Amino acid sequence: MYRIGTGYDIHQLAAGRDLIIGGVKITHEKGLLGHSDADVLIHAIIDAMLGALALADIGTLFPDTDPKYKGADSTVLLKHVYDLIKHHGYTIENLDSNIIAQQPKMMPYIPKMKEVLCKILETDLDRISIKAKTKEKMDSVGQGLAIEAQAVVLLQKKP
Repeated sequence: MYRIGTGYDIHQLAAGRDLIIGGVKITHEKGLLGHSDADVLIHAIIDAMLGALALADIGTLFPDTDPKYKGADSTVLLKHVYDLIKHHGYTIENLDSNIIAQQPKMMPYIPKMKEVLCKILETDLDRISIKAKTKEKMDSVGQGLAIEAQAVVLLQKKP
């Protein structure tokens, strides 16, 4: 049996924050604003995984009203959600994702992001796709005010 889920997230860029995407710290003058570390890619992946099993969304599981998630490392949250996936008897068949940012360029960081995700999700590099896109200087992302991410995950029931 297969289950598919989609995820989306967007965070505003702000001075005085680290830019962390896909569990990797990226050199940039601004970071993403959020209650946790605001890792937009991992948040989209978490929503895709939770959606595949109809387990609500990231805001329900890790509410921004809960002080214990203030500044939380999103890789820890992802590990928790992956443990839920395993508990329900599923594995990740594949993950496809997009990071949409005008700046900085994401391509140099994607191999390390894939390594981080493979380790947490206990899967092979050829099962994870991360693509980088821009908004051609249109809308808030294109104007450098925000970064967004999309993810699709296919889960397979373990035999």
